Amino acid sequence: MKRFFLSLFAISIAAMAIGQNQVPKISFKTSTYDYGKIKEESGIANYSFEFTNTGKAPLIIQRVATSCGCTTPEWPREPIAQGKSGKITVGYNPAGRPGPFAKTITVYSNAETPMVVLQIKGDVQPREKTIDEIYVTPMGEELRFEKIHFNLGRIFLGKTHNDTIRFLNKSSAPATVKANTQGFAFMTVRVVPEVVKPNQIGSIILTYDPNKRNDWGFVVDRFIISINDKAINNSPLTITASIEEDFSSLKETDLAKAPRVEFNTTSYDFGSVTEGTPVQYDFIIKNIGKSDLIIRKIKASCGCTTVTPSKSVLKPGESTELSASFRTSGYSGRQGKTITVITNDPKNPTMILRMTGNVNKKKE
Repeated sequence: MKRFFLSLFAISIAAMAIGQNQVPKISFKTSTYDYGKIKEESGIANYSFEFTNTGKAPLIIQRVATSCGCTTPEWPREPIAQGKSGKITVGYNPAGRPGPFAKTITVYSNAETPMVVLQIKGDVQPREKTIDEIYVTPMGEELRFEKIHFNLGRIFLGKTHNDTIRFLNKSSAPATVKANTQGFAFMTVRVVPEVVKPNQIGSIILTYDPNKRNDWGFVVDRFIISINDKAINNSPLTITASIEEDFSSLKETDLAKAPRVEFNTTSYDFGSVTEGTPVQYDFIIKNIGKSDLIIRKIKASCGCTTVTPSKSVLKPGESTELSASFRTSGYSGRQGKTITVITNDPKNPTMILRMTGNVNKKKE
C-alpha cells in the first residue's frame, strides 16, 4: 500500500511538471527599434516587431498598450500555434513632434512571461515652416513679426548684448519702419532696411548695454515702432534680461578675499493675522567675508511688501537690518511674498527671502 501511494505521488508530480511545461512562450527577435532620423512631414513611420511562440500551447495576445497616442499598434487577434510566428506593427506619427523621442509598447499575453515591453526611438527632423507660419504676429496693418519679445536671458556687465527680430511686409506697398528709443541711452535699435518692400523681410537689430542700464537683476524695457510715420502704440516690443555681475574670472585667491552674505533666516512665517493687520519682520544680513559687501538691489514681489535697508555697504563682520513689512489690506487666505536681495557676493549674488502666513478675512 505504501508503495502504491508513493507511485501515485510520483505520477502526480510528473503530471504537474508536464502541465507546467504546456505553456506558450513569446520570443521577440528584438525588443528595441531605432528609426534614426525621420522627417516630420514624412507621415506615419511603421515597424514590425517579429515574434515566435516557442512554447507548448497556443499563444494569445490579449492587448497591446502604448505610452502615447502618437503610437498606434496592430497585433494578431487569433491564437498563435506552437512554433508559429507573428508580428506586432507599430506606427509612430511624427507630425508636430520635432526632436528626439522614445516610446514604449507593452504586450500583454497568456505567455509564460505575461508582459513584455518593447521600445521605439528616433529623432524627428522638423519640417521647414512656411513664411506665414513663421511671421504670425501682426504689427499695424502692414507687418507680421516672428516675435515681439527680445529675451536676452542672463547678461553680464562689461559687454554689450545683441539680438534680432525679423518681420515681413505683407502689404502691397513699401513700408518705412523706425524704432522710437528716445530716452533709452542703454540701447540702440537699427531697422534694416528702413524701407521694406512688399513681401520683403526686414530686421530690427538691438544692441543693449547693461552698464548704462544702471540696474540689477530682472529688468523689463519696451519701445515702440512707427510704420510710415504712424506710431504703433498698442504693440510695443519688449526686452527682458537678468543683469548680473560676471564672477567667472575670479581665482581661488580672489574668492577667499571676497565678501560673503549670511542671513539670520531666509524665511519668516507670520502665522495667522486678520486682514488689515500689518506684518513686520527684520531680516538680519551679515557680511562674513573678507571685503566690503555691497547690497546692489532689494526688490519685493509686489507693492504690498516694502523693504528698507539700514545701510548698503557692510564691512567684514558687520551686519544690518532689512526691515520688511507686508500690508495685508485686501488680502485673504494663504500668502507668500518674496524679497530678492542682490549683492556682490560671488557665491550667492542673489538671495530670496520669504514671508508666508495666513490672512483671515475681516468679519463684517
